[in-house]
Amino acid sequence: QVQLVESGGGLVQPGGSLRLSCKTSGPSDSVFKFLTVGWYRQAPGRERVLVAQISNSDVATIVDSVKGRFTISRDIGGKEVYLQMSNLRPEDTALYYCWRPGFWGQGTQVTVAS
Repeated sequence: QVQLVESGGGLVQPGGSLRLSCKTSGPSDSVFKFLTVGWYRQAPGRERVLVAQISNSDVATIVDSVKGRFTISRDIGGKEVYLQMSNLRPEDTALYYCWRPGFWGQGTQVTVAS
């Protein structure tokens, strides 16, 4: 069974940084590097929204609200996708999810507070 496991969340002060990781495992993990992978977030009482996406040709798309602060990348082995988050703001507080076609991870909590 395909699994996506996020890690790297936590509590950070405004202006701080975190790096989230999305690791795949399962029967099709060898094709992960050929798939579009996205990071989404969901704040309490709000809809889940796209934050960043890396295409199957490794083209990165970053939404305007985090552009210049967040980057998305893959590891060389192609089984992990990272979301590097810098200059974090309280409004970045949310549950962050990794997605690949057909599958979601369980989410990792990011809390930005003094």
